[in-house]
Amino acid sequence: MSEQKPMTYSAAGVDIDAGNELVNRIRSAVEATRRPEVLGGIGGFGGLVELPSGYNRPVMVAGTDGVGTKLRLAIETGQHSGIGADLVAMCANDVVVQGAEPLFFLDYYATGKLDIDTAQAVIEGIAAGCREAGAALLGGETAEMPGIYSGEDYDLAGFCVGIVERSELIEGTTISPGDALIALPSSGPHANGYSLIRRILDQHPNPQAEQVAGAPLLDLLLEPTRIYVGTVLDLLAKFPVKGLAHITGGGLPENLPRMLPASCSANLDGWQWPEIFHWLAKAGNIETSEMLRTFNCGVGFVICVKATDLEPALEHLNNNDIAAWQLGVITEYDNDHGTRLKIDGVAV
Repeated sequence: MSEQKPMTYSAAGVDIDAGNELVNRIRSAVEATRRPEVLGGIGGFGGLVELPSGYNRPVMVAGTDGVGTKLRLAIETGQHSGIGADLVAMCANDVVVQGAEPLFFLDYYATGKLDIDTAQAVIEGIAAGCREAGAALLGGETAEMPGIYSGEDYDLAGFCVGIVERSELIEGTTISPGDALIALPSSGPHANGYSLIRRILDQHPNPQAEQVAGAPLLDLLLEPTRIYVGTVLDLLAKFPVKGLAHITGGGLPENLPRMLPASCSANLDGWQWPEIFHWLAKAGNIETSEMLRTFNCGVGFVICVKATDLEPALEHLNNNDIAAWQLGVITEYDNDHGTRLKIDGVAV
């Protein structure tokens, strides 16, 4: 009877040394996101953060999200750095909707076999996103899970925590008919609708060679989600903003009504969609109503202000190179038809 060879964790598919090497590689990128409130460094069992000073009644705001099947496109093209910024944006943009300043971010990276170069690119992208959002990359988890993930597959999740003074919390309760809506442009589909996008690409003869408005199609589809934190916090410091909405899965029809009180609806003016959305609609033979419920169609974030603050707010945004525009107005809720959102007078 032959003697059985000793078993090891590495032989089972988990390389502890690779995980340690990854931590060493990303250390400087993580340190670059540090905030004054952070205690200690990476490598502990938990991250430590003091509450910032100057708050009378601080409220913590937390959000978590992933990037959906946009990951598959990143894996298939080998373009991994932007997906990390997507992860931060999807979480931090939700947190700032309540008026909160992001404090820190945590990530979870899971894969079947750790590819250090890929993981480094992803996490450095996360760190870049954290720097833009002003959040410390407090820590994270890298998990090798052979048998759950295969090949080059990996998955991501993010967790963001912010803080806001209770009296400055944005809840949408003061929104009333006559208020104005401002649109902030998206950078593309962001991280929503990619199951449909991938179905379109599967049926397209040569997406790698496709150009849209003079740019490679795949580059446009992998453009990272815009991070609105700095823009929104700057605007909050200068104007009495009444409501905010991050336009993610479900598009404007699902997300804009989330900021409205029960007594209000929104009437939007039509706007010029970026060319990538026209291409998707044509290539997939997608009806306008389905486009609006699946994609942001060029509107990544919506801000509600008093009508008298509209022009000064737009001027401020435009002077800071934000191509914002008036998206529409708040109206009374239509009890007869139960309509919360119209575009050019048509319910969507």
